[in-house]
Amino acid sequence: MSNRPFNLNYSHSGVCVADMDRAKAFYMNGLGFKEAAAFNVGNECQQLLGLDSDIDMLTQMMVLDHFVVELIKFETPSPVPAGGLNPMNRTGLTHLSFTVEDVDAAAVHLEACGAHILHETRTTIPLPNGESTELVFCTDPDGTRIEIYQPPASMKMTG
Repeated sequence: MSNRPFNLNYSHSGVCVADMDRAKAFYMNGLGFKEAAAFNVGNECQQLLGLDSDIDMLTQMMVLDHFVVELIKFETPSPVPAGGLNPMNRTGLTHLSFTVEDVDAAAVHLEACGAHILHETRTTIPLPNGESTELVFCTDPDGTRIEIYQPPASMKMTG
């Protein structure tokens, strides 16, 4: 039981993108998301976003089961390129994670859809019960790190 004085439910994660069409194609064709609501946002959100300049941006909600990613495309100010992968030990959000039935097949498919597979991250982790779990990281076309995770057979897959 929580001591907080309000109800709390997960809403979504936001991902800033350089090209909305490319990002939507990757999240739909690569990961299976569907388009939901889209919004144009202007200067009414300057204070919220912590930006001093004029704002012209499009947000596109993408839905996969109960998971929502908000793709954010700034026209003004221009998006700032990521400049490479953030170290995993940097505080803050490090990655999005998705379960799959076959890590290697998923990696091939995602690469064909525009992901950059970080082949050096391909890992098998043995578990105490004799099973193992398989993982690999990739990035979406804008450099957001995505974990592709194949849980052991004893764990129920969702979706």
